[in-house]
Amino acid sequence: MWMVLACLMMSFFSGIESLSVTVNDVECVYEYVLYEGDTISGNFVVVDHDIFWGSDHPGIDFTVTSPAGNTVQNIKGTSGDKFQFKAPTHGMYKFCFHNPHSTPETVSFYIHVGHILSEHDLAKDEHLEH
Repeated sequence: MWMVLACLMMSFFSGIESLSVTVNDVECVYEYVLYEGDTISGNFVVVDHDIFWGSDHPGIDFTVTSPAGNTVQNIKGTSGDKFQFKAPTHGMYKFCFHNPHSTPETVSFYIHVGHILSEHDLAKDEHLEH
């Protein structure tokens, strides 16, 4: 039974990635999602925005585009935020940051793609050797 739980945990907690990108104008990161319905979540923050940004700074924009080209998530004018959605389909998703300001900004970005197995996909006692 513990092996089934371990496999379930490994399948749910797969696909964790983090990185930093320097955004001059538009920078995009791509992530392949294996299954329709997977939960995609994460967050991003502009590094040192509290030191260098004045009150008139427009912030950055964040857009997620599905493999079909549809906008799945759109956040405007922010120094950082969280996001979460269910993948409408499997395939390559595009995560883009737009910096309308002329000064390059470093963005710290974290993404997690989680897949929860259905009951049909789980190993049953009769499938395991005793």
